[in-house]
Amino acid sequence: MLTKPAADLSPVLPAAAFTWTRPASWPPALLALLSAGLLWLGWPVHPAPLALLLLVGWVPYLYLEDMLVRRGASGWKVFRYSYLTLVLWNAFTTWWVSYSTLAGGITAVVLNALLMCLPTMAFYHTKRLAGPRLGYVSLPIYWIAFEQLHLHWDFTWPWLTLGNGFATANQWVQWYEYTGFLGGSVWIWVTNLLVFRLISNYQVVINNSADAKTPRPQFLITNYQLLIATLVAILLPIGLSTLIGSRYREQGTPAEVLVIQPNFDPFTEKFEGGDKFIPYEEQLRRMFQLTEQNLTPQTRLVLWPETSLEENNWEATFNSSPKAVQIQGFLARHPGLELVTGATTLTTYPSKETASQSARFRDDIGYYDFFNTAVHFPGPATPATFYHKSRLVPGVEGVPHWLSAFVIDLGGAAGGLGSQAERTVFRTTTDSALRVAPVICYESVYGDFVADYVTGGATLIGIITNDGWWSDSPGHQQHLQYATLRAIETRRDVARSANTGISAYINQKGEITQQTGWWVPAAARGTVHLNTGITFYVRYGELIGRGAQGLAVLLLAFVLVRGLNRRFAS
Repeated sequence: MLTKPAADLSPVLPAAAFTWTRPASWPPALLALLSAGLLWLGWPVHPAPLALLLLVGWVPYLYLEDMLVRRGASGWKVFRYSYLTLVLWNAFTTWWVSYSTLAGGITAVVLNALLMCLPTMAFYHTKRLAGPRLGYVSLPIYWIAFEQLHLHWDFTWPWLTLGNGFATANQWVQWYEYTGFLGGSVWIWVTNLLVFRLISNYQVVINNSADAKTPRPQFLITNYQLLIATLVAILLPIGLSTLIGSRYREQGTPAEVLVIQPNFDPFTEKFEGGDKFIPYEEQLRRMFQLTEQNLTPQTRLVLWPETSLEENNWEATFNSSPKAVQIQGFLARHPGLELVTGATTLTTYPSKETASQSARFRDDIGYYDFFNTAVHFPGPATPATFYHKSRLVPGVEGVPHWLSAFVIDLGGAAGGLGSQAERTVFRTTTDSALRVAPVICYESVYGDFVADYVTGGATLIGIITNDGWWSDSPGHQQHLQYATLRAIETRRDVARSANTGISAYINQKGEITQQTGWWVPAAARGTVHLNTGITFYVRYGELIGRGAQGLAVLLLAFVLVRGLNRRFAS
């Protein structure tokens, strides 16, 4: 209960408040630009403190939508400005995709922004048919349901999942071990909605103060409550994360690992046909040299990057191939050492009925598949084992069968590659505690996907990648930073080997403990800890995403019934 006289409340409102220009009177395009700009500034790889802007980045958009509705704008106009906001954010944040191909970069930005309009327009119609209260509650539900969908369908592109935005400020989200990165999406939407409501109520006080000598006390009480709720929503997760991080200690037995960064330019040197193509034998020689120069007797595992063994490696005869024989000979000279490398491999199918959907056909071969593969060499005498990359880059590696005729090359090896349904964990023979999750490139963006390796027994996340397609841009830096979130979600150390990019070690708190330079041949040796514990997130998966999808279906059904009732009633 407010006991002060109303006259004593006037100092609460500064004089500047009475002349403040309301955001609702700003041009819609300016509000769209402001929202996109704030989200971009808060995104990796900008300095960690700027991640706070994500907690208010959607506020201009919320004003934009509310202003258009109050002006009686059509749904089509709301869609246009929503799309403008989203396409600007996509362009500001992922423009670097155009380094691979300009057409591919434009397509990724344009189409992903269009898909992001699904939850924003569902929010608009829910608010219109069911009222503002349910409308604003529905917005984070629809958005997170969409993010969950974006993790699993043919056009998957979760790069801009909101929870990824705290990758450079991961000290604030140590609780991802319970929620996963979708917990960060919830945090962002809750704070944005509270800030929007707080500022909206502040405007109500200003508007009333113009008609009366003193503002109405009840508005100020509402503001105090909202202010407290907003501060709690911002500070409580940070404080909880700080507490968790301060108490957490690396778990598991230590092991020495070596990551190799050979640094072949993917446009000119790495692949046959490039202007400065380096013969595959020479590429292999460089990787052997970097490995030999940095080994110690304690090294138990070496990681070579994605597609280190390029050419066509048939899996049926792989162990007798010249490159495999060279690697086995190298391991024979270093007892106790094992190696994981990227490769391009192929396998055949006996008939059309047994072939996969991604299989190709040639008269001289029959049905066969290409794979982006991780290969494990357990030693000089044990046959190599394979894992096939299964989260494929849309338009580059993973192409829906019905869309294969319309593929847009986004960089890399265009066409539909094969994949596998289950995760494979490489179990070393010399150290039973060292069990490697062979995460290939783009797969490291998926929290639940990486968690599946840990469910399968992985004690170390080994990322092999080639980030040189996007040159010296935020792309390879964002990719590295996202891996820190996977470390927190699973509480697993990460060893990362990049052909061109940044090779690194990340501890179980998401701290980058060692990293190489960009675009230089390098090797990095580090000690990792092999944790066997299972986090809440690994054990139960994307509870937030699945829950949001269930609620979204119920909300859409309710809104549809409400809309039909209105139509029949009229």
